[in-house]
Amino acid sequence: MIKLRLKRFGKKKEASFRIVACNSTSRRDGRPLQELGFYNPRTKETRLDTEALRLRLTQGAQPTNVVRTLLEKGGLLDKKERPSIAIGKAKLAQKEKAEKAEAKKSEATEAEKE
Repeated sequence: MIKLRLKRFGKKKEASFRIVACNSTSRRDGRPLQELGFYNPRTKETRLDTEALRLRLTQGAQPTNVVRTLLEKGGLLDKKERPSIAIGKAKLAQKEKAEKAEAKKSEATEAEKE
């Protein structure tokens, strides 16, 4: 299976990444099949070879999570909400509900004391 992933390069503590297509069993910094773009997390600079990326995606290449977000920002993929994000939002909503209910209870007990 072909994966679209990041390949690290640059100096120590000044990493930059190339977006590459490679076999899923190869090493992170191994020889890629094709280089498809560039990402610098320090300056948020991203360069994408859109034609080559579209070709690889139509061939069935699977992007990693980080590459997927870069492609969504670049407009090559439709944004879709991941299950982990949906679960996190649901937990946050439950927590807010519980806090509101607790605040109402404390207001009611204060009103009874007066």
